[in-house]
Amino acid sequence: MLFNSTIFFVFFAIVLSCYYVLKLRWQNRMLLIASYVFYGWWDWRFLTLIAFSTVLDYFCGLKIYSSENPRTRKNALILSLVGNLGVLGFFKYFGFFADSLSNLFDVFGFSASYTTLNIVLPVGISFYTFQTMSYTIDIYSKKLKPTKDFLNFALFVAYFPQLVAGPIERARNLLPEIEAKRKVTAYQFREGIELMIIGMFKKVALADMAGSLFVDPVFSNPGQYGGVTLFFASCMFGLQIYGDFSGYSDMARGVSKLLGIELMVNFNQPYFSAGFSEFWGRWHISLSTWLRDYLYIPLGGNRGTQFMTYRNLILTMLLGGLWHGASWNFVIWGACHGTALSIERAVRQHFGIFANKVTGLSRLRRVMFVFVIVTLIWIPFRAPSIHESISILSGILSLRDGLEFAMNDYGIAALLVAGLFLVDVPQILLKEHAFARRLPGIVGDIVLAIFLAATLLVPVGNQTFIYFQF
Repeated sequence: MLFNSTIFFVFFAIVLSCYYVLKLRWQNRMLLIASYVFYGWWDWRFLTLIAFSTVLDYFCGLKIYSSENPRTRKNALILSLVGNLGVLGFFKYFGFFADSLSNLFDVFGFSASYTTLNIVLPVGISFYTFQTMSYTIDIYSKKLKPTKDFLNFALFVAYFPQLVAGPIERARNLLPEIEAKRKVTAYQFREGIELMIIGMFKKVALADMAGSLFVDPVFSNPGQYGGVTLFFASCMFGLQIYGDFSGYSDMARGVSKLLGIELMVNFNQPYFSAGFSEFWGRWHISLSTWLRDYLYIPLGGNRGTQFMTYRNLILTMLLGGLWHGASWNFVIWGACHGTALSIERAVRQHFGIFANKVTGLSRLRRVMFVFVIVTLIWIPFRAPSIHESISILSGILSLRDGLEFAMNDYGIAALLVAGLFLVDVPQILLKEHAFARRLPGIVGDIVLAIFLAATLLVPVGNQTFIYFQF
């Protein structure tokens, strides 16, 4: 992690204690400094990449907006896209494409050697790159006016609560929050604390436990385990990545509320989805809407023939998979989701299934079906290679024999699932992520106390945030 938890909370306490006594402009300057310190703590050299994206897109945005010449506007946009994608491509995909090309030559009997660079992937580069790209694209599309305050724009790019793992905010949402005069209310402060506690509970007490007890042992040596255990571990990875990523998003929103800034909701109980399109409307919402608005719709969306729509869906999800990492496993993961979305669309159009909302047992059956398919698709996302992905999937489908977990392990897993339900179900019923304050009397305080106690009592492991690698 960029900070360990103790250092982070001391750091944040210092920021808050100074923040509340400053005026808006100095608040933003302080947040900008804090954001650069936060990111530079990991590796100060990569601050140059954030600075590069900031300067590039700030001036490209101004040029696009001020110019009357269509060619000048287009060239400024191209400069922004090439600059951002060039940096992202070099640091994230150079080794992947070089190795893939070398392997392709080997297949045809040609030897090809490449200079191997030990390139370190900057934390969160995919997030802030997509965020700054959306800024210039929106200005080019005349959906946004550029800010003339460079420091405010720099803070938009580097804002530390969501810098390293999102959500991927649009400038038209976050910039007004940064530019507006802020006063944190008692209600907002309570909501922020609650979201931080819920986020830590999901990350530490649920995700980290699932990862260390069930996921890591199985996926590190899948050949030893039986089919039932392999599927069970895949389900636990679904819990782990949801608790890990949504937990971070909750904490980012909570920290931000304490600063008087609202971030978007990035998760909305995705495992209660009764369809794959519904799943992507609830999972990593900032990425799925980014891909929809800046990739799927420009490709043609659902305009044109059915074949073109399926092509657009699959291409969008392929690139969404590649966004997650430079690996064929992520490409396969994206292709599987694109195929699932295409099949769902075809079935809905030709047979009427998934066309209408359902309730009761019919919805439960669909939710279970979608969860099983999503769980199987998680396998290439988590497995270290295509070979292991095939081994795990074949082991599940063949129900092969192997090592199994003890009954008390399944009991612990049941407690983790129950903990997830304890968060998600009230959020659904009360339609509020910070739901504890909506509970009667002191019930909400008791629930938060349970979450906090469970978080503090769990042994601290070495589980970093999964999405920091993206």
